[in-house]
Amino acid sequence: MRETPRVGAFALSAQFPGQGHAEALHRTVRTAEAAERAGLDSVWLAEHHFMPYGVCPSAVTLAALLLGRTRRITVGTAVSVLPTTHPVALGEQAALLHLTSGGRFVLGVGRGGPWQDLEVFGTGLDAYQEDFPESLDLLLRWLSEPRVGSDGPRHRFREVPVVPRPDDLDDIGVPARPRVIVACTSPATVRLAAARGLPMLLGMHCGDEEKAAMTALWRQEALAAGRDPDEVAATAAEHVSAGVTQVADTTRGAVETLRKAMPGWLQHGLAAHVTVDGRPRARRDAHAYTDLLCSLHPVGSPRVCADRIAATVERTGISRFALLAEGSGDLAETEACVARLGGEVLPLLA
Repeated sequence: MRETPRVGAFALSAQFPGQGHAEALHRTVRTAEAAERAGLDSVWLAEHHFMPYGVCPSAVTLAALLLGRTRRITVGTAVSVLPTTHPVALGEQAALLHLTSGGRFVLGVGRGGPWQDLEVFGTGLDAYQEDFPESLDLLLRWLSEPRVGSDGPRHRFREVPVVPRPDDLDDIGVPARPRVIVACTSPATVRLAAARGLPMLLGMHCGDEEKAAMTALWRQEALAAGRDPDEVAATAAEHVSAGVTQVADTTRGAVETLRKAMPGWLQHGLAAHVTVDGRPRARRDAHAYTDLLCSLHPVGSPRVCADRIAATVERTGISRFALLAEGSGDLAETEACVARLGGEVLPLLA
C-alpha cells in the first residue's frame, strides 16, 4: 500500500506585471506561513538571478528566514544553483540551517542553466557543463566527513575541519545530516543522482509519463551502482514532483484564474533568461505553457485536485509534491489556495 501523499507549497517569488520585488518576496513569506497553518508537509524555495521570473537570488538565505518564522514545516531549496556558488560555502550554510532548525532543512541542488549568472559570478560555462559532478561530490563530502580537502580540476585546497559539523545533533529522530535532493531534467543527471543515492526533484513542465520514465531509470541505475534494494526503496520515497495548483469551486474557475494571470508573468519572466555564450534557445509560448500546466497538475475543484495528485502517485510512484500556489499573482488568492489545499484536498487523500 502506498503512503498518503505529502503535499508542500512551491514558491517561485514570481514578480507579476505591475508588482515590485518586495511584494513578490512578501507573498513567498506569507505562503510559507499559510502552508504551516494549513498542515502542508513542506515549502520549497526557488532561486534565480537578474529576472522577474523569480526575484529570490538566494534560496538558502530565504530558507533561514522561513525556518525562523515556522515551527513544524520542512523548508527546502528548489533549488540552490551549485555552479554559481562554492560547494563548501553552500555546505556550511546547509549545516548551519540543519543544526539550528532541528533537521527541518532540505538542500535541493541543481545544475541551473547556461545563463549570464556564470559570467557575473565568474564561475564560467565549465561549471555548468563539465564540473557539476565534482562540485556535488565535494558538497556531499562536506556534509558527511569531519575533515575535507580537494584536489579536483575545479576545486583545490588543503584539508580543513568541517565547522559546524552537521551531524552534531543530540535529538533522537533527527537526520544525522541535511537531506540533499537533486533537480533532474536529463537522463545524465538522473544517473548522477542514482549513483550517489540521492532523491530527485522533477520539474513542473514534465507530465506523469516522463516522470515515471525518470523514476524507472533512477531505480535501474541505483541498483546497477550496487545500492541495497531497501535503501533504494527508502530513497525513492523522497522523490519530489513539482507542479502547479489552483483550488476553486469549479475546475473552469481554477483554470480561468491561472489563464488570466500566468501568461503575463511567464512571458515577461522567461524572456529575461540571457545565455552566457549567445547560444540560441527556444522560447515557450506563455499561453500554451499555462494551458499545459493546467492540464498536467492539480488545478480544479478539491475533488479534481485530489484525483490528479492520486493519479500521479499511482503512475509515477512519487508521493511527495511541491505545488506552486501563487499562479494567480494575488496574495489573498494565494493564501486561500494554500488553505483549501490543506483543508479540502488533503482530507480526500488521507
